[in-house]
Amino acid sequence: MKLAVIEGDGVGREVIPAALQVLDCFDLQLEKISLELGYGKWEKAGKAITDADLEILKNCDCILFGAVTTPSDPDYKSVLLTIRRELDLYANIRPLKPIKGIIGATDSTDFDILVVRENTEGLYSSIEEVGENEAWSKRIITRRACERIAQVACEYAAKRDNHLTIVHKSNVIKADSLFLNTCRDVAQSYDVTHDAMLVDAMAYDMVRSPVKYDVVVAPNLYGDILSDLGGALVGSLGLLASVNIGKKQAFFEPVHGSAPDIAGKGIANPIAAVLSVAMLLDWLDRSQEAQIVREAVEASVNANIKTADLGGNSTTAEVTEFLVHYVQSHS
Repeated sequence: MKLAVIEGDGVGREVIPAALQVLDCFDLQLEKISLELGYGKWEKAGKAITDADLEILKNCDCILFGAVTTPSDPDYKSVLLTIRRELDLYANIRPLKPIKGIIGATDSTDFDILVVRENTEGLYSSIEEVGENEAWSKRIITRRACERIAQVACEYAAKRDNHLTIVHKSNVIKADSLFLNTCRDVAQSYDVTHDAMLVDAMAYDMVRSPVKYDVVVAPNLYGDILSDLGGALVGSLGLLASVNIGKKQAFFEPVHGSAPDIAGKGIANPIAAVLSVAMLLDWLDRSQEAQIVREAVEASVNANIKTADLGGNSTTAEVTEFLVHYVQSHS
């Protein structure tokens, strides 16, 4: 089993080594392959990711990714969008579940939402033109992409509360009707109960009543926004993990960005990267080990071993040391 390790830029260089320390507590037969991708590589070599890098990634089973800085330069090729497209990692899965001891933007602490986001189309199709007086982006939605993301969402829903919420804006954006109707058809074929929400109403109601929702399926942009909104619900973007999945490969990453303002200060929160490792362990059918990692995170928070974004004063290294000790003593 080959694991590509990409630290990326900024705090990615701090949180991924922390996550690997936790992963290495388990006896896994993983061949780690390190790659330098992102803005730092672009500054040195003129490309953030090369064809050779993509070939290496295509020959790996899974990827652990930190974060990359994306400059406004039109010549900069997005690393994330490139990898998702070239490896056809069409489903982005982001759990939104609070950690005991952390209160987010809502008083509710018993919600458990899974955002399933179409990952290859929509407004992230990279078909754009920017001029002096006019700019446009082409939004693509295909039945094939709608069907397969709906299938993934229904498979998760069937293992949980068997309910799916379909997010759209078809009252204004007519192309969304293809997404909505296709998801409805797939949900019916899976015998999954379902309803639909306009994306703006969904954002409002997720904050107001997150406990109402279970599995949420959305087009690319809507899913991106709603899952980041979930960071406020759970208390910090530094707590959100995610996975991008395709037919054979999986790409694990914390949701947060490269945070250049705090990079190198030793205060980056490693929890999202560590929880991404927990998702990696689940993908490897090591659910017991994944649960130990999640329990370690909760224990760290409740022992007040946490970074400044969570109201603590611990360093990245101190949080990592606690997590590693916990995992080693419970596995």
